[in-house]
Amino acid sequence: MTSIDLAQHGIIVADTLRNASPPLLYEEALKQGGIITNKGALACESGAKTGRCPGDKRIVNEALVNEDVWWGDVNIKMDPVAFAMNRQHAVGYLNTLDRLYVIDGYAGWDERYRLKIRVITESAYHALFMRNMLIRPSEEELGQFGDPDFTIINAGKFAANPFVPGLTSDTSIALSFENRELVILGTEYAGEMKKGVFTLMHYLMPKTGVLSMHCSANEGPDGDVSLFFGLSGTGKTTLSADADRKLIGDDEHCWSDHGVFNIEGGCYAKAVNLSEDKEPEIFEAIHFGTVLENVVVEPTTRIVDYTDTSLTPNTRASYPIEHMEGAKLPCIGGHPKNIILLTCDAFGVLPPVSSLTPEQTMYHFISGYTAKVAGTEQDVKEPIATFSACYGEAFLVWHPAKYAELLAEKMKQHSAHAWLVNTGWVGGRHGVGERIPLKYTRQIIDSIHNGSLAKQEFAVDPIFGLRIPKSCEGVPSELLSPESGWKDADEYNRTAEKLARLFNENFQTYATGAGESVSSAGPLLTAKRSNRRRSSVG
Repeated sequence: MTSIDLAQHGIIVADTLRNASPPLLYEEALKQGGIITNKGALACESGAKTGRCPGDKRIVNEALVNEDVWWGDVNIKMDPVAFAMNRQHAVGYLNTLDRLYVIDGYAGWDERYRLKIRVITESAYHALFMRNMLIRPSEEELGQFGDPDFTIINAGKFAANPFVPGLTSDTSIALSFENRELVILGTEYAGEMKKGVFTLMHYLMPKTGVLSMHCSANEGPDGDVSLFFGLSGTGKTTLSADADRKLIGDDEHCWSDHGVFNIEGGCYAKAVNLSEDKEPEIFEAIHFGTVLENVVVEPTTRIVDYTDTSLTPNTRASYPIEHMEGAKLPCIGGHPKNIILLTCDAFGVLPPVSSLTPEQTMYHFISGYTAKVAGTEQDVKEPIATFSACYGEAFLVWHPAKYAELLAEKMKQHSAHAWLVNTGWVGGRHGVGERIPLKYTRQIIDSIHNGSLAKQEFAVDPIFGLRIPKSCEGVPSELLSPESGWKDADEYNRTAEKLARLFNENFQTYATGAGESVSSAGPLLTAKRSNRRRSSVG
């Protein structure tokens, strides 16, 4: 641990702890309200904001990026003058404090692409969080670190001024690509820092022909790499944590001409309903050095109740990737052999697994579909479809088609095979059917990895056009055909057509940028599929 002069950032606080050790950050965090759990993790609360605030995220409208950014509801413009005002407010607040914490680390395990990141914060737990999530430099690297490529100025305890032009609340997460800075005001949720770094990489990497991806990745004994894309609740983290495969990373990666590399130095797992039985690798990773955010801890025993969502259902665990027994270090792999798109279909009409053509891969990648279970509101009984482009729309900077095109190019170049895997319901929608047992999903993933699934005979679904295997080792055959478990065939068709319409309506936003071949790879409604029938293919 050393002190560091922050004058270049306009900060004149003399007491700065740079890259403090976890024990010291624990001691500091305890003074700030944190507690230690019975397993040795540090449990902290983020205050009023327990999740990201996408409506308060802004990207500065600068000449450097103006023509590149996919402007709209995802990337809301901010005037450079407004950013300067926000920055002045944040720096002015930090300058009133007695002590600040600084973390210098890297984003990107491949040294050819990695960025030097600096985090400046008043919160010890935020410092430990980002120490976990960035790649930790050696003492020699830290001594030669120099000026950062990107700086996070986190003044999250200080409210933004809602009268600054373009702001709509007292929370602001403002990113300037020209300044290479992220300024945070009005939120203490640690995930804003992590996703700010990802958003930076999500712009810079595609600019150089490197695909940045919101996915997990692992590697088999023979060096075969798989990527897992999926929205929250689809099983991305759970399925990539495989005792028989090495974990490259659980959330953010890049695919370059040299292979895949993890952007982060740690993992960021959802902690809600975490159990040793269902997710043993993740459960065992939560010990000293882990930051638990917004979990409920029993005050006497200090045992965490992962089922208690009274603070938020978005409970989180942040830990260095070394905490995972099966982690691959350094977090770099070869070119992916399998691309697995995960969805949790609560409508119960998508098959547990299907093979995708390149065009279908782009279509489903751009769609980023899953379905949330309907809430408890009166008369709300149907599942709710959710679409998030590229399985991470909130972090996109370019148009989704750019990421999809890069994915298709790299898949073609390296002969990768894509699969759509449904971890949701079969035999009926949520409330009628049953959720696919995790053991069967794991068996499907194993069959993808060992190559046996690709050798099966397939049938083509007449609505979604998906190639469905007729058999899979260890999985009941009747489970593989989605309509076979429905008691009412007409009800299945009505539900499937409803979901097909939702797909088509959602894709209209991206159709122009995606092109005709990709747009036509989506589901077909009755009037357009008169010649398509379920058929067997090799």
